[in-house]
Amino acid sequence: MKIRFRMMENCGDLAPRKAHADDAAYDLHSRTDLELEPMTSTLVPTGLFLELPVGYEAQIRPRSGLALKHDIMLTNSPGTVDAGYRGEVGVIVYNGGKTPFPVRRGDRIAQMVIAKLAEVELEEAETLSESQRGTGGFGSTGIRNAN
Repeated sequence: MKIRFRMMENCGDLAPRKAHADDAAYDLHSRTDLELEPMTSTLVPTGLFLELPVGYEAQIRPRSGLALKHDIMLTNSPGTVDAGYRGEVGVIVYNGGKTPFPVRRGDRIAQMVIAKLAEVELEEAETLSESQRGTGGFGSTGIRNAN
Protein backbone atom coordinates (compact mmCIF):
# COMPACT_ATOMS: atom_id res chain seq x y z
CA MET A 1 0.00 0.00 0.00
CA LYS A 2 1.19 3.50 -0.77
CA ILE A 3 0.44 6.46 1.50
CA ARG A 4 0.59 9.90 -0.05
CA PHE A 5 2.41 12.70 1.76
CA ARG A 6 3.88 16.08 1.06
CA MET A 7 6.48 18.15 2.83
CA MET A 8 6.36 21.84 3.65
CA GLU A 9 8.43 24.03 1.36
CA ASN A 10 12.17 23.70 2.09
CA CYS A 11 11.58 20.58 4.20
CA GLY A 12 12.17 17.84 1.62
CA ASP A 13 15.22 16.65 3.55
CA LEU A 14 12.97 15.94 6.54
CA ALA A 15 10.73 13.41 4.79
CA PRO A 16 9.86 10.43 7.00
CA ARG A 17 12.05 7.41 6.44
CA LYS A 18 12.97 4.11 8.02
CA ALA A 19 16.53 3.64 9.25
CA HIS A 20 16.36 -0.04 8.25
CA ALA A 21 14.14 -1.84 5.74
CA ASP A 22 12.64 -4.07 8.43
CA ASP A 23 11.84 -1.24 10.89
CA ALA A 24 8.20 -0.91 11.92
CA ALA A 25 8.28 2.88 12.15
CA TYR A 26 9.28 5.90 10.10
CA ASP A 27 11.44 8.52 11.80
CA LEU A 28 9.89 11.98 12.16
CA HIS A 29 12.16 15.02 12.24
CA SER A 30 11.89 18.48 13.73
CA ARG A 31 11.59 21.26 11.14
CA THR A 32 12.74 23.94 13.58
CA ASP A 33 15.23 24.69 16.34
CA LEU A 34 13.88 25.04 19.85
CA GLU A 35 14.80 24.56 23.48
CA LEU A 36 12.58 22.25 25.50
CA GLU A 37 12.54 23.44 29.12
CA PRO A 38 12.42 20.87 31.94
CA MET A 39 8.97 19.64 32.98
CA THR A 40 7.24 21.26 29.99
CA SER A 41 5.55 20.11 26.80
CA THR A 42 6.11 21.73 23.41
CA LEU A 43 4.58 21.12 20.01
CA VAL A 44 7.38 20.24 17.59
CA PRO A 45 6.44 20.75 13.91
CA THR A 46 7.61 18.16 11.37
CA GLY A 47 6.80 19.77 8.01
CA LEU A 48 4.87 16.58 7.12
CA PHE A 49 1.34 16.44 5.69
CA LEU A 50 -0.35 13.05 5.20
CA GLU A 51 -3.19 11.65 3.10
CA LEU A 52 -4.20 8.48 4.88
CA PRO A 53 -6.87 6.23 3.41
CA VAL A 54 -10.08 5.72 5.37
CA GLY A 55 -9.56 2.78 7.72
CA TYR A 56 -5.96 3.72 8.59
CA GLU A 57 -4.27 5.90 11.18
CA ALA A 58 -0.75 7.14 11.78
CA GLN A 59 0.42 6.43 15.33
CA ILE A 60 3.03 8.87 16.65
CA ARG A 61 5.25 7.18 19.20
CA PRO A 62 8.26 8.16 21.31
CA ARG A 63 11.84 7.25 20.50
CA SER A 64 13.24 4.89 23.12
CA GLY A 65 16.75 6.37 23.00
CA LEU A 66 15.47 9.88 23.77
CA ALA A 67 13.43 8.50 26.67
CA LEU A 68 16.29 6.48 28.15
CA LYS A 69 19.10 8.99 27.68
CA HIS A 70 17.30 12.34 28.10
CA ASP A 71 13.87 11.72 29.73
CA ILE A 72 12.18 12.97 26.54
CA MET A 73 8.73 11.48 25.95
CA LEU A 74 5.47 12.19 24.16
CA THR A 75 2.69 13.59 26.31
CA ASN A 76 -0.13 11.85 24.42
CA SER A 77 1.63 8.69 23.42
CA PRO A 78 0.70 7.29 21.07
CA GLY A 79 -0.70 10.27 19.24
CA THR A 80 -3.15 9.56 16.44
CA VAL A 81 -3.34 11.18 13.02
CA ASP A 82 -6.77 10.48 11.55
CA ALA A 83 -7.44 9.76 7.88
CA GLY A 84 -9.33 13.02 7.38
CA TYR A 85 -6.62 15.30 8.83
CA ARG A 86 -4.63 17.25 6.25
CA GLY A 87 -2.71 19.67 8.48
CA GLU A 88 0.93 19.52 9.48
CA VAL A 89 1.84 16.61 11.73
CA GLY A 90 3.07 17.95 15.05
CA VAL A 91 4.56 16.04 17.95
CA ILE A 92 3.81 16.97 21.57
CA VAL A 93 7.19 16.42 23.23
CA TYR A 94 7.70 16.49 27.01
CA ASN A 95 11.01 17.03 28.79
CA GLY A 96 10.86 15.04 32.02
CA GLY A 97 14.51 15.78 32.73
CA LYS A 98 16.15 18.39 34.94
CA THR A 99 17.92 20.39 32.23
CA PRO A 100 16.78 22.10 29.01
CA PHE A 101 16.89 19.84 25.97
CA PRO A 102 17.88 21.36 22.63
CA VAL A 103 15.96 20.23 19.54
CA ARG A 104 17.60 21.11 16.23
CA ARG A 105 16.17 21.10 12.73
CA GLY A 106 16.51 17.56 11.37
CA ASP A 107 16.66 15.84 14.77
CA ARG A 108 14.66 12.62 14.96
CA ILE A 109 12.02 13.38 17.55
CA ALA A 110 9.40 10.62 17.18
CA GLN A 111 8.38 7.55 15.20
CA MET A 112 5.34 7.04 13.01
CA VAL A 113 3.61 3.70 12.48
CA ILE A 114 0.86 3.41 9.87
CA ALA A 115 -1.82 1.04 11.20
CA LYS A 116 -4.95 -0.49 9.74
CA LEU A 117 -7.96 0.01 11.96
CA ALA A 118 -10.17 -2.91 12.90
CA GLU A 119 -13.67 -2.64 11.48
CA VAL A 120 -15.91 -2.58 14.53
CA GLU A 121 -19.30 -1.24 15.49
CA LEU A 122 -20.06 -0.40 19.10
CA GLU A 123 -23.36 -1.83 20.29
CA GLU A 124 -24.91 -0.57 23.51
CA ALA A 125 -26.11 -3.34 25.86
CA GLU A 126 -27.97 -3.54 29.16
CA THR A 127 -25.55 -6.19 30.52
CA LEU A 128 -22.16 -7.62 29.65
CA SER A 129 -21.01 -11.25 29.88
CA GLU A 130 -19.01 -12.43 32.89
CA SER A 131 -15.23 -12.88 32.67
CA GLN A 132 -12.55 -14.31 34.94
CA ARG A 133 -11.10 -10.84 35.56
CA GLY A 134 -14.46 -9.19 36.14
CA THR A 135 -14.22 -5.57 37.25
CA GLY A 136 -10.58 -5.74 38.41
CA GLY A 137 -8.94 -2.59 37.10
CA PHE A 138 -5.66 -0.73 37.34
CA GLY A 139 -3.03 -2.78 39.13
CA SER A 140 -5.39 -5.66 39.90
CA THR A 141 -3.53 -8.41 38.05
CA GLY A 142 -0.68 -10.17 39.80
CA ILE A 143 -1.65 -9.04 43.30
CA ARG A 144 -1.64 -11.83 45.86
CA ASN A 145 -4.34 -12.05 48.44
CA ALA A 146 -2.79 -11.22 51.83
CA ASN A 147 -5.02 -13.72 53.67
